[in-house]
Amino acid sequence: MNEKKCKVLAAQIRLETLKVIHSRGFGHVGGSMDLADLMAVLYGEVMKFDPKNPRWEDRDWLVLSKGHAGPVAYATFGIMGFYPMEEAYTLNHPHTRFPSHTDRKLTPGVDLTTGSLGQGASTATGAALGNKIDGRDNHVFCVIGDGEADEGEVWEAFHFAYAHKLDNIIYFIDNNGYQLDGPTDDILAHGDIAKKAASFGLFTQEIDGHDVTAIYDAIQKAYATKGVPSCIVLKTSKGKGATFAEPKHDHSSQPSEEQWTEALAAAEKAYEDAKNA
Repeated sequence: MNEKKCKVLAAQIRLETLKVIHSRGFGHVGGSMDLADLMAVLYGEVMKFDPKNPRWEDRDWLVLSKGHAGPVAYATFGIMGFYPMEEAYTLNHPHTRFPSHTDRKLTPGVDLTTGSLGQGASTATGAALGNKIDGRDNHVFCVIGDGEADEGEVWEAFHFAYAHKLDNIIYFIDNNGYQLDGPTDDILAHGDIAKKAASFGLFTQEIDGHDVTAIYDAIQKAYATKGVPSCIVLKTSKGKGATFAEPKHDHSSQPSEEQWTEALAAAEKAYEDAKNA
């Protein structure tokens, strides 16, 4: 893999994610920004996709079960050429194609509508089963929040995927330690979430979710593991790269314009630094 390419792309995704959310002045910054490194590896190095034909039948699928992270997907799709980037700056505006939660009927690049927590894990698993029945050589990548993992439906999906030997799906658990109402440990502690996933029979790895090389290597190990689904637990920092969100691990943010200016300038600098590294 090209590590520098991925780091530059991750920095660009963070910058554009902030621009997308800034267009409305508020939104789910925390859980979007911490996925930029994963999105950079998936769309920069791993996934099969065609921006000119988003419904290409042999594409790899991305399902953001934590659908509120839509802005990071919109930023990534824009950079990848699914639409002009400026279109995504209409996030949550009237008649927009870019709602707060991902909607497959509105936004090119979105494979499944998500937002009701837990349901994306089920529909992604169903997609993986359908693709396997059809004999397609592709993968489904499903991103689940650690707070979202409070939902029993997530674990039912794992059980189903194991029972049907769905080795064409990789679940990512975004383990940032925070959810809407505070720290996950205070609300519904998971204990060792990787151990729990492994106990459902999934081939499970736990890595630094901001290390692009570790993400890429973990995906390759998952590819090489046949007969069982995979789970990669990403240790992340909620709000990564957003100066007003990361220190507080904000789920949603409503910063002042001054805070926005500071955050955008810092993200622009991080992008330039990555290009010049």
